[in-house]
Amino acid sequence: MRIAYLDCASGISGDMMLGALVDAGIDLSTLQAGIDSLGLPSCRLAVEEVKKRGFRAVQLTVEHEPEHAHRHLHHIVEIIERSELTDSQRGLALQIFHKVAEAEAKVHGTTIEKVHFHEVGAVDSIADIVGTAIGWDLLGVDRVVCSSVPTGTGFVNIAHGRCAIPAPATGELLRGVPIAASEVQGELTTPTGAAIVSTLVDEFGPLPAMEISTIGYGAGQTDFEHPNLLRLLVGETQDAKVGSDTIVLLETNLDDTPGEMVGYCAEKLWEAGALDVATLALQMKKGRPGILLSVQCRPEDAERMAQILFRETTTLGLRRSTVERLTLARRTELVSTDWGEIEGVVARLADGTERFSPEFASCREMADREVVPLMQAFAAARQSWLAKGESRKRKAEK
Repeated sequence: MRIAYLDCASGISGDMMLGALVDAGIDLSTLQAGIDSLGLPSCRLAVEEVKKRGFRAVQLTVEHEPEHAHRHLHHIVEIIERSELTDSQRGLALQIFHKVAEAEAKVHGTTIEKVHFHEVGAVDSIADIVGTAIGWDLLGVDRVVCSSVPTGTGFVNIAHGRCAIPAPATGELLRGVPIAASEVQGELTTPTGAAIVSTLVDEFGPLPAMEISTIGYGAGQTDFEHPNLLRLLVGETQDAKVGSDTIVLLETNLDDTPGEMVGYCAEKLWEAGALDVATLALQMKKGRPGILLSVQCRPEDAERMAQILFRETTTLGLRRSTVERLTLARRTELVSTDWGEIEGVVARLADGTERFSPEFASCREMADREVVPLMQAFAAARQSWLAKGESRKRKAEK
């Protein structure tokens, strides 16, 4: 299993996260191409190697033209939706922004549709979040673990005035996240950093057992008495046991919601970070045809999913249960075919054997581009992975 560990000894911000990803080997030009596809005004990612209290790191700065735009969530969603990001990158970026919108709505007593983004709606913050989504997708880890997160102390000036640290939205985003004690005067964790952590991280705690392959250091813009760095460690663990976690299952029976509305609701649930969304045909009372709509999600996302179901369907009630989910270790892998690369997921079974499943979106993209049957794209991807495995096996035997 491929694991990433975020060592947030000096907190976390969007630019620190991007700097750490670049230092860990994520190609800067690929990040820039993704940012360029957003159509933001003259937005450029600039990096330089710096030293923070004697330790080297990559400092990333988002350079852009001055702007006076004030964005709502729907503006940012439109920017991301029309970009050239992959489905997984687009989905992760939207998840992070939805987290921010929910936090802002909570602290200002409004709805996510009416939230007026200030700092997080600026070009640099959009680039930080979208760049992070691209970088983590390319990093291809199966699990993310994070240290406790310090926020700093004192006050920070934001669009709404002078606020105590952590800023209100930052504090809301850090609900459920272990906070580390800190007497540092200044903002260590920004709203963008808090949103990234609350979206990406699967588990909080010490560095897990693993064989480290890559370490990246991202520098913060401010200098403190300590090294202002975010450390990203990436490695492998050979533990192939079946894992488990606890999720929430939400279900409702519908017999008076049009099919198009059910499909629209499912899209919104996926965008909001659902783990799975499924429908099943039913026969309900008086012989009416109906639909069972079920949603799997993380416990902290259950309330948000429930509100989407109530808002986008005609349901008057939901069934909610907490269930244990068994999971296999998995990783993302690219395979080469005659028409280009296809992305897939490699699952490792408890006995150490592996199986490969091509990603539908990746196969469809290639099939459309090369005008070949979709089933042929799937077959080529599977054959490529099998050939790759045979090659590895022969090398190991030599």
